[in-house]
Amino acid sequence: MTERAAPIRVLLVDDHAIVRAGFRTILESESGIVVVGEAADGLAAITQARRLTPDVICMDVEMPGLDGLTATRTIVADPAIRSAVLMLTTFDREDYLFTALQHGASGFLLKNSSPEALIDAVQVLARGDALLSTDVTRRVIERFVGRPAASVAVPAAANLAPLADLTDREREVFLLLARGLSNQEIAHTLYVGDATVKSHVSKVLLKLVLRDRVQAVVFAYEHQLV
Repeated sequence: MTERAAPIRVLLVDDHAIVRAGFRTILESESGIVVVGEAADGLAAITQARRLTPDVICMDVEMPGLDGLTATRTIVADPAIRSAVLMLTTFDREDYLFTALQHGASGFLLKNSSPEALIDAVQVLARGDALLSTDVTRRVIERFVGRPAASVAVPAAANLAPLADLTDREREVFLLLARGLSNQEIAHTLYVGDATVKSHVSKVLLKLVLRDRVQAVVFAYEHQLV
């Protein structure tokens, strides 16, 4: 994979200075990552995001004043800000997870994750990918449809109007992606190469004007496509 010509620029948002200091130490221990700013609440995060244009924002959920979820919604909706948002929380709460995804966050990580996991998450988001594990995707599925993911039926053609601009193969890829399959699993299912699947996923996101596969999953269930 081609290395980035410039370092990954990160903005840290947390109301505890000691937490921000810890994250800064972890991230800047990795060559190619630089912390360009810090904020202690959601309003400051929005201001800093507009001023610093970071690649990735590590966003706390619960903060005094404007919370991280609301700040994320504002940041993602602002066309002048192209930052990916990684939500960080000490609580494994599904309401936080689903709200964060619906507001446009590109990843969700617990604060007690390993330093390596934090570094990897920032690198993943900086590449333009989403940090959404199969387990998390299936939790989203169960939340939206109210039953286990394995029982979700393939939608009828009449329900696929939002996918009209996709080719037949892109539609296949999209529906598998929405079920929580990884690129490798999609490739195995369709008997094609990983590079081919990655190309199809990129085209699907572009045509549907979606930032990443997280939004693709939410899009699919909000439109009752699966």
